[in-house]
Amino acid sequence: MLLAAGGAAAQEGRADDAAALRHLKQVLWPQAYRTQDTALLDRILADEFRSIDADGGWTSKQKALDYIRANRPSYDSLTFEITRLDIFENGTAIVAGTGTVRGTDAEGKYVTRYQSTNVLIKRKGKWRAIASHVSGVKRTPAAAAP
Repeated sequence: MLLAAGGAAAQEGRADDAAALRHLKQVLWPQAYRTQDTALLDRILADEFRSIDADGGWTSKQKALDYIRANRPSYDSLTFEITRLDIFENGTAIVAGTGTVRGTDAEGKYVTRYQSTNVLIKRKGKWRAIASHVSGVKRTPAAAAP
């Protein structure tokens, strides 16, 4: 009986972690960039965070914070559709999927899509991103976007 109760508690904990990770990636992370909220991004990114952009360039946590502090977003929306969410026994998670950026610039309305993979660790009950990788960035005029 204790084994079953422990298993149910573990399943509930995994569901709570999955919900927290979805909220972090689909709500909080885009919000931090959209509102230039460096305090929020600081809570999301672990100190050892590193990211690889679509051109193969590396970025640190400090560079990410400096970037959002200095660059007001010009897009209208940023959404993220999760296609992979795995939580491992050691307190590590992978969240991957497709980001969609919609906006308007001198060339007109556009949609940019990209693939992103994030590695997160759970510390003191909070999920923190330690690595990100972006690839497959494709920009299309909004009228041509699916």
